[in-house]
Amino acid sequence: MPSRNVLKQDVAGGYYHIYNRGVDKRLIFLERKDYAVFLNLLKRYLSIEAHKDNKGVIYPHFYNQLELLSFCLMPNHLHLLIYQDEPGTMRKLMSGVFTSYSKYFNKTYKRRGPLFESRYKASLISDQIYLEHISRYIHLNPSEWRQYSYSSLPYFLGRLKAEWVRPAKVADLFDSKADYLKFMEDYEGHRQMLEQTKRELANY
Repeated sequence: MPSRNVLKQDVAGGYYHIYNRGVDKRLIFLERKDYAVFLNLLKRYLSIEAHKDNKGVIYPHFYNQLELLSFCLMPNHLHLLIYQDEPGTMRKLMSGVFTSYSKYFNKTYKRRGPLFESRYKASLISDQIYLEHISRYIHLNPSEWRQYSYSSLPYFLGRLKAEWVRPAKVADLFDSKADYLKFMEDYEGHRQMLEQTKRELANY
């Protein structure tokens, strides 16, 4: 029987928490450039303008079909929060990103075989409160979350801006950037919700 959330509920107008980790919990990011390559793959597919390969062939382009709301890349796993406007877009995006990154990683580090534990998992989020808390759960993954270089928190706080990271659907649920930061810092008061999130990821 497939693990929970491996079989996707593919709906229009759906919010999804996507997560994956290295096979046998091994590292999937070894150096700073590895994080940059993965983020550039997201940028390739989610920028306003379509990107081309070195032969001039246009890569698939999903800017008007899917929004990346938040993310966090950890050494052996990753989290993405996306909004899918058109069914099937999440599958196409994840296929392109994970396949390309696995090829890059295997070539760079002279290895063979699968890089990730399984197909990515995606949890459909239907409750606004849960949507708020999953963004916090993602951003709190690193112990030093305030200074962590590979999460979308700086985009939520207005310190960075990019067309391919579009946090507004979550950030606009808060009165201000300072309000979202307080929400991050106040997580102890919401331990029950965080435990619910962990149960949702029980098979992760």
